[in-house]
Amino acid sequence: MTEGVKYIKIVEWSEEDRCFIGSCPELFYGGCHGDNERKVFDELCQIVEETISLYQQDGKMLPFPLSGREFVNVLQQVA
Repeated sequence: MTEGVKYIKIVEWSEEDRCFIGSCPELFYGGCHGDNERKVFDELCQIVEETISLYQQDGKMLPFPLSGREFVNVLQQVA
């Protein structure tokens, strides 16, 4: 298991851009885009791992991951 699995990865359709946009809110916004949702997700996962590697190379602390925080359950209660 890699460090990247701890971070939330979002792929969403952008009407404005007419493509899928991939982001990881804890590490960066934007990040990648394309016409194929699966390919965007795969590229996003790669970018997350590369970003983590850069943090580690620079001796920076990684941002606290949002995953595992029961956000899904909280969102269901709000809806």
